[in-house]
Amino acid sequence: MNYANYNAIFNCCFKLKHRFRQNFLCNCVNEYSSRLYRSFYTSQKVTQAQKDTVAILPTPQEVSIILRKNEFNKDFAEGPIKSYDSNQLASNDPIEDTRSEGICKMTPGVLMGVFDGHGGPACAQVISKRLLNYIAAALLPLHILQKFIKEPQEKKLLETLNDKVEIVEDLRLLYENSFKRYLLELLEEFRDINDVRSSLEKGIMKLDNDISREVVEPHKSSSILNSKTLSVALSGAVACVSHIDGPHLSVANVGDCNAVLGTLTEENEWIAKKITREHNSENFDELKRIWNEHPDEERRTVIRRDRLLGELAPLRSMGDYRYKWSVETLNNVAVPLIGQKAIPPNYLTPPYLTALPDIYYHRLTPKDKFLIIASDGLWDMMTPLQAVKLVGEHMKGKVFFNPLKLPRKNIQLGDINELLLHRKESLKSKPKDKNAATHLIRHAIGGTEYGVDHSRLAHLLSLTPDVSRMFRDDMTVTVIYFDSEFIRQCPA
Repeated sequence: MNYANYNAIFNCCFKLKHRFRQNFLCNCVNEYSSRLYRSFYTSQKVTQAQKDTVAILPTPQEVSIILRKNEFNKDFAEGPIKSYDSNQLASNDPIEDTRSEGICKMTPGVLMGVFDGHGGPACAQVISKRLLNYIAAALLPLHILQKFIKEPQEKKLLETLNDKVEIVEDLRLLYENSFKRYLLELLEEFRDINDVRSSLEKGIMKLDNDISREVVEPHKSSSILNSKTLSVALSGAVACVSHIDGPHLSVANVGDCNAVLGTLTEENEWIAKKITREHNSENFDELKRIWNEHPDEERRTVIRRDRLLGELAPLRSMGDYRYKWSVETLNNVAVPLIGQKAIPPNYLTPPYLTALPDIYYHRLTPKDKFLIIASDGLWDMMTPLQAVKLVGEHMKGKVFFNPLKLPRKNIQLGDINELLLHRKESLKSKPKDKNAATHLIRHAIGGTEYGVDHSRLAHLLSLTPDVSRMFRDDMTVTVIYFDSEFIRQCPA
């Protein structure tokens, strides 16, 4: 069987898997949740005996409060980005997804990333705080890099947006020293051309290397600090980071997050262009790469149950040094703290894992209206085209959140009446949420063929984390809107 047939089979399997999951969710949620969930909204008047058998579902208003808790919006005064919406909804406790956004201050461009953690939140949280700075530094021209190294406190590399994560003091000092060391490495390795592609790759790979080095180098001298850095290195995260500069869109992807472009045709039809490709067992090229990197005798063990060494679902990630370090290093730094489980089964020819990103480029046109970057918690629940159509419909209905403005002075009463009637009719399409990321999450959890089912949505939002993970993952969504007029005026 040739590779084309393999790819066709994998695509078919993905569609069947998606359909099975949606049907399973629709058929089982009421049965499971009625037996297993505890509501966060219980009545004060219910007796203790009743509390053991009765749960009060959140109202539509309470559902909206839950969904909107982490939403954020930012408008831009100029440039290719008009605005962006972001939101997160936890399934794990604590949530293992993170996100970060920043405006480059010393070079042109905006960086936005989504990070999906696993094995705990530590790695994803650290990456969200550090990675954009590593990329921004790699983008610096030589003369600016030299000046920044001499006077690092004079200017900031990034203006971060919606940054709520704080790093503890001892790790913060360690990370600052690592970053200074990284800047000197950039200077030593500098090439004449620092393009966006190489900068994205360099930032990701250098940070991943630092996550390892911060454990391996000081492990004998600082056991307390080592336990913190080790938790970062042994947990992991996949990443999807975009850099937008004028009409130039570059996306770096490691793992199974995805970036999807929403394009409006001349016929006013929405097209979903999937920019990225997941690094998982459904990507046959990725399977071939891993098989080719290890002896033929390991073909049955290197990928088992659609996972790396039978354990890890993403086939590329940052952190996850259980699958990168040598056996000797694992025995030295990990086994003393967490035991022999630190070494995976059939761990014969490491490394098995890489953080090397795939880099994608797309030149934006006025037809490209928005970009959706999201963790697989969203993409497990809806297809790229469904997501694009939902955001497209949301764009149309979103205008009715704004007050009515008359199109001109001295307008006739009849024209005003016609305008009001049109607005009244159009208000039927007004979405519940002003934030497009919230709109996507609402439909991902509660969406049916006939719209959002409040009962299903309320049930799923009431599940405790141990049960919730049976039905959905953490969700992180960023929707970036482009300024079509700005892009139209960009030189070819």
